[in-house]
Amino acid sequence: MARPFRFGVQSFNAESGEDWAAQAQQAETLGYSAFHLADHILGAGPAVERANHPVQNLAAIPAMAYAAAVTSTINIGCRVFCIDYHNPVVLIKSAMTIDKLSNGRLELGLGAGWIKEEYAALGIPMDEPAVRIDRLADVIEGLRAFRGDGLVDVDNNTLTWKEFEGDPKPVGKAPLMIGGGSPRILRLAGREADIVSLNFNNRSGMIGPDGVQLSSEEETQKKIRWIQQGAGDRFDQLELEIGAYFTFVMDDPSPVLGGFAQMFGLSEDDMLKHPHALFGSVDAICDELERRRELHGISYITVGRDNMESFAPVVDRLNGK
Repeated sequence: MARPFRFGVQSFNAESGEDWAAQAQQAETLGYSAFHLADHILGAGPAVERANHPVQNLAAIPAMAYAAAVTSTINIGCRVFCIDYHNPVVLIKSAMTIDKLSNGRLELGLGAGWIKEEYAALGIPMDEPAVRIDRLADVIEGLRAFRGDGLVDVDNNTLTWKEFEGDPKPVGKAPLMIGGGSPRILRLAGREADIVSLNFNNRSGMIGPDGVQLSSEEETQKKIRWIQQGAGDRFDQLELEIGAYFTFVMDDPSPVLGGFAQMFGLSEDDMLKHPHALFGSVDAICDELERRRELHGISYITVGRDNMESFAPVVDRLNGK
């Protein structure tokens, strides 16, 4: 039986507290189940331009807490925290505090980091992917211990925690989302996550054609197999999430579709079926999402703030179905 659809909104910026509150409240009113940030630090400048990544003007932790305070039902999350930007125990305690104060509405996303220009600009050493992913696994072990019963006792290559109890505990499940696009991290996500967030394979350390091409329909099938390898018998328990970064709700998307296909070096058919893209009318997009759920098992779709209103009819039609 197919897992019911869920939908999220991701936003990077707000002009004011009132604007941020309005975004979160609108997402809740429109029926989205989650309101997310990302976890990026850089303001405008050469580094973020080289990364070809949008600027994020809000720090994730306080912005999540603010969004939780002005809403009542929508989940609050981050797709995803870069563990190298935070002291792990402070990050985990902060996240669990948001869960407690929001009465159990946290979706905790963790990742191993990927924007090389951000690491360089912040003066943070960027280890090889295998090292960063192993460190993520260590932090997940710490998260499990913090959330578990009794005193924390963790001693791995990254953490040495002992003689204290993790507090606060999650109110509910506080599902763990792990995001990425490479074999190693998706196998880890299959083994450890409640929600697997499928992303580009960001081996280039920036947004560009390479990552988009490595996330086509065919490549996404490979990613699903990597998740299955990590998950084993628990695969059917996982929720698969994806960011529909290129979403255009319109009756005739041909001109826009052609432009994106050319930009990323794909055929128009491949661009139309691209798991991170949605082009077409509400009817066409609903049909396509149902086809992708059948093919990939993806039931949780996140769109950007700019698409929140235009995409709402899709949410209304498919929510929970």
